[in-house]
Amino acid sequence: MDTTLLLLADGRFPAGGHAHSSGLEAAVAAGRVAGLAEVEAFLRGRLTTAGPVAAAFAAAACQGISPAVLDVELDARTPSPAARLASRRQGRALLRAGRATWPSARYDDVPHHPDGCHQPIALGLTAAAAGLTAEQTALVAAYGVLTGPASAAVRLLGLDPYQVQAMLARLATACDEISSDAVAAAAGGPPSDLPSASAPLADIHAETHATWEVRLFAS
Repeated sequence: MDTTLLLLADGRFPAGGHAHSSGLEAAVAAGRVAGLAEVEAFLRGRLTTAGPVAAAFAAAACQGISPAVLDVELDARTPSPAARLASRRQGRALLRAGRATWPSARYDDVPHHPDGCHQPIALGLTAAAAGLTAEQTALVAAYGVLTGPASAAVRLLGLDPYQVQAMLARLATACDEISSDAVAAAAGGPPSDLPSASAPLADIHAETHATWEVRLFAS
């Protein structure tokens, strides 16, 4: 186990992820998620849709594939403007923390966009600067798809944090499989062939959530 991997995967790493529920807040408000069982179903859905995309793009960026090309491809896979903005803002925060923690010329390749770089691409660049492998990077990305909403669920629904951790443990094997498949996808062809799983309801939730005047989370 690499301590650097643990640092980057730690929810306390100052990359702003704690401010995002990844659509869970809107799902709770819509009555679609009301307890632990629904949270687990929500996370399994995210892991099989957002998981492969985030992990593959992060691994590709870590391997040195053009971040500018990846940025365009990931934009095309994110139809919701609100979700695109949330991803870019998280990426911008992650790069700020990454530059301060692991200075590197790898950050010179960051795409120039007024809202920042997509989070998975920022993760790949940061992981490369930290010396992580593509396999480790994909695992951090897939893990992050789960932990942000899981942490938000405790606040939104008042869930027992011990039960939430047990739920994450149940999802560990699936998370490992998603990250492994993502590495293979990242190494297997051009960026246009990277995973493109979608979740239309998540896009609807993102757009609805963006209209709220009062909310706990940024997304």
